[in-house]
Amino acid sequence: MNIVNIWGFNVFSDNLEKIETVGKKAKLLTTISPNSYGISTKDLLFEKSLKNSDFLVLDGVYFALAPILLKGKNIKKNQGPEVFYHFMDRANSSNGKVFFLGSKETTLIRIKERAKKDYPNILIEYYSPPFKEEFLKEDNEKMIDIVNNYQPDVLFVGMTCPKQEKWAYQHKDNINAGLICCIGAVFDWYAGNQKEIKPIWWKLRLAWIIRIIRRPEIIYRIPSVMIFFKHLIMIILKLKKNTISSN
Repeated sequence: MNIVNIWGFNVFSDNLEKIETVGKKAKLLTTISPNSYGISTKDLLFEKSLKNSDFLVLDGVYFALAPILLKGKNIKKNQGPEVFYHFMDRANSSNGKVFFLGSKETTLIRIKERAKKDYPNILIEYYSPPFKEEFLKEDNEKMIDIVNNYQPDVLFVGMTCPKQEKWAYQHKDNINAGLICCIGAVFDWYAGNQKEIKPIWWKLRLAWIIRIIRRPEIIYRIPSVMIFFKHLIMIILKLKKNTISSN
C-alpha cells in the first residue's frame, strides 16, 4: 500500500480496491485538501482526526503540489465523489449495507430514493441528527446505537468539515461498521441539492472553480487555503522545515 507522508499527514496514494470494508474494528477514511490542512493548523482535534485516520485520501488536488514540487512525487487522486461511487459500487456487487449519517431528512430521503435505482442490491438506512454546533452525550449515544443496530459495511458521514471528521475520529472505536467515510459535500450532490460537477472538471483539476461559481460562500475558505500555500512557499524558500517521505 503506497503512502506519501506530507508534513506529518500519511496520504493514501493507491487504488481504493486495497481498502477493506470488513474487519473487527471500523476503519476511518477522511480527506485532505489545502482547506482542511489550513483548518488543521488551528484545530488540534481536527489535526489528530486526519493524522490518525486509517486512510487519508487526496481530495483537494492542489495539496499534491507539495510532494510534486519538493520531491517529484505524485499522489493518486481519490476525491470525495470517487470514494463514494467506488464503495457504493462495491456494496452493490456484494449485496452490502450502507448507512448515511448527517444532513437533513429531506436530503437523506432523496439519497435513498436515488440509490435504490442506481444500486438495487444495496440495503440503505439513514439518520438525520439534530442540527447543533456541538452534540450532547445523549445525541452521540443515539447516533451510535442507531448505526450499530444496523451494522453497515460502509457508514457515510456528512456533517461538513471539520465536524464530521472529528466526530468520526472520537467515536469510531464504538461504531460497528466496516468503513467510515467522511464525504459531506457528496450528500448534497447525490441528493440533487446541488448540481454534480461534470467529470471533465475533476480531470482538469478545475472543479473548485465550478464550486465557487455555484457556492460563492466557499470564498470564505480562502484564508485556510492560503495557509497551505504559505507553508509550501516557505519550504521552497527554505524558511520552514520540509518533511515529505513515501513508503
